[in-house]
Amino acid sequence: MFRRWIASLLILSLALPLPAHAALVVTQDALQRERILVVLDRAEVQAQLQAYGVNPADVRARVAALTDDEAAELAARIDELPAGGVSILGVALIVFLVLLLTDILGYTKVFPFTKPMK
Repeated sequence: MFRRWIASLLILSLALPLPAHAALVVTQDALQRERILVVLDRAEVQAQLQAYGVNPADVRARVAALTDDEAAELAARIDELPAGGVSILGVALIVFLVLLLTDILGYTKVFPFTKPMK
């Protein structure tokens, strides 16, 4: 008896037309991607990309290929990221510190003012 009642309820629910609504849903992911594209469309960013030989269409394709997590991380950090990457001064400082450390540890002898550890 119970099975017959469930079966007739299922048949009835399939036979009744239910209204369907379709709408465009703007998600947070779409807003983050749009924010990235707005930054990439700025004139100074476009000029720097072209100086590097990067096609703007390729950049748009790569932004579209980002996962939702990658797009969220990039959108969150986009204002604090450096425009040109690491400066030459930063690279020189890193190289100096690495050479200094290897001198102190006794692996190299680049600087005459260091004494290797024994």
